[in-house]
Amino acid sequence: MKTIWTGALAALALLGAQNLAAAEDTLKLAVGQRGNWDTSMSEVGQRAGIFKKHGLVLEIVYTQGAGETQQAVISGSVDIGVAAGVMGVLGAYSKGAPVRIISAETTGAGDLYWYVKADSPIKSLKDTAGKTLAYSTNGSSTHGIVRAFMDEYKLTAKPTAMGGPAANLTAVMSGQVDVGWAAPPFGLDQLDAKQIRIVATGNDASAFKGQTVRLNIANAQSLKDKKDAINRYMKAYRETVDCMYKDPKCIKIYSEWLKITEAKAKRTRDGFFPPASVNPDKITGLDHIVKDAVTLKFTAKELTKEQLAELIQIPPR
Repeated sequence: MKTIWTGALAALALLGAQNLAAAEDTLKLAVGQRGNWDTSMSEVGQRAGIFKKHGLVLEIVYTQGAGETQQAVISGSVDIGVAAGVMGVLGAYSKGAPVRIISAETTGAGDLYWYVKADSPIKSLKDTAGKTLAYSTNGSSTHGIVRAFMDEYKLTAKPTAMGGPAANLTAVMSGQVDVGWAAPPFGLDQLDAKQIRIVATGNDASAFKGQTVRLNIANAQSLKDKKDAINRYMKAYRETVDCMYKDPKCIKIYSEWLKITEAKAKRTRDGFFPPASVNPDKITGLDHIVKDAVTLKFTAKELTKEQLAELIQIPPR
C-alpha cells in the first residue's frame, strides 16, 4: 500500500507540474537596445521569476533600435515590442499598420545623449554643419530627436542610422561618424575617462522634453487573440518596475546580467531614470505629440480622438 500511495503522489505531482507548464502562456517580444535601463524590465522580471508568477514565459529577441522592433510587431513575428519610438508608432498607425499601444515606456529624453571624441572640434549641435549625426534606426526615439534637432536648430548635419550604442562608440572612436548617441550605462566609462564629450541630450529637443518618447506596443491581432496574456504581461511589467526601484534583488539581477557593478547600475537608474520616467500607465504630452508628429513629418495630419482611442489600449492595473 505504501508503494502504491507513493506512486500515486508522484503521479499527482507530475500531473500538477504538467498542468502548471500548460498554464504558462508564451509571449514573443522584440526589445530595442539590450541592456538600457528602461528596456530591461522584461529581462530582469523574467530572471526574477515575476513573469513566471503571472503564468508567462517570454521569448525575447533584441534589436538595434525601435525601427527594427516596430517592424517585427507589424509583421506579426512578435506579439509585443518594447521601447518603440512614439513618432514612429504614430506614423505607422496612420498608414494602417496593425500596432496598438499597451503602455508608456519612457517619458522625457534626458537619458539619451549625443557625444563626440574628446578632441573633436564640435562643441555643440550648432557645429555639426556637414557632419554625420547618428541615430539608431528609422522610426526610433533617437530618429525623432535628431529630426527635432535638425528642425529646431536649423542644422545642416547629415542624419545617419548607426544602430545601437556599441556600434556608435566604435564608429565615433574610429572616425566613421562625427556625433554618436548612447544611453546609460553605455558610455559612462568613456565619459569618466574623458575619452568622449557630451554635446547634447534628448531634452535639448523641446519637442521631446517632458513628453513620452518611447512606448510598448503590441500587434493588433496578438492583442485580440492573447488579450488575457498581454494583460498579465503588463501586471508583471509594473511589478518589475517597482522591484527595480525598491528591491535590491532586481538591481543585483540587472548588474549581473550586464556584468557591471551594482554601483554603476544604481548610477544609471538614479542619475538618468527617475521613477516617473518609466511609469507605464501615463502617456504624457499627447496633445503636443500628435502635433509634433505632423511638424516632424511622421504623420500627414493629426490623429483624431477616435484614432487615438483605437491606438492606445493600456490594460488596467
